[in-house]
Amino acid sequence: MDIDKTLEERGSRYGDFKGQAELAQHIKRTFYEGRNWDNLEPDAKEALETIATKISRILYGDPEYTDNWHDIIGYAKLVEDRINGIIK
Repeated sequence: MDIDKTLEERGSRYGDFKGQAELAQHIKRTFYEGRNWDNLEPDAKEALETIATKISRILYGDPEYTDNWHDIIGYAKLVEDRINGIIK
């Protein structure tokens, strides 16, 4: 697939990348200020950061694109399963 076509499709789905990235970075910065950030396991940090990206895509792009909502659930479930001893 042509990269320009891919970028055009993503832009129509998620909005302008620069704006969406700025919003994602703003959300993530607030995480790092949380008193428990340094105590989180790497999977929890990564899940939260990825969820922040998904949230910024929802707020900046197409809020009805269900894949973002589904992904948020999935990342949270992975951490929940690890905490509950379902996966290691």
